[in-house]
Amino acid sequence: MKLMKLWNLAKTHAAIVIAVLILMGCTAMTGRQSAGEAFDDTAITAKVKSSLLADSVVSASTIDVDTTDGAVSLNGIVKSVQERQRAIQLAQSTQGVRMVDARNLVVRR
Repeated sequence: MKLMKLWNLAKTHAAIVIAVLILMGCTAMTGRQSAGEAFDDTAITAKVKSSLLADSVVSASTIDVDTTDGAVSLNGIVKSVQERQRAIQLAQSTQGVRMVDARNLVVRR
């Protein structure tokens, strides 16, 4: 009986250690963002993508949106300079966006 209790206690401690190590690994993979910061970035990305999808000038399916610490990166190929500018404008006007990097958003020639 005592041995079984010790065994269960050891399993519980092992599970806690594993959970802590996993959480530490996730923090390292996200550039040391807190869970709240990662959630904010996810929300910003979703808002930018929604804006792009709702706009008649922008072809949202060709634009990838990534957000880190409020900095939005737009990547992909667009049909015109106007479409590129509109995508940048939509991203910049999204709440929570600190800056927009559109170096990798190129106009097809």
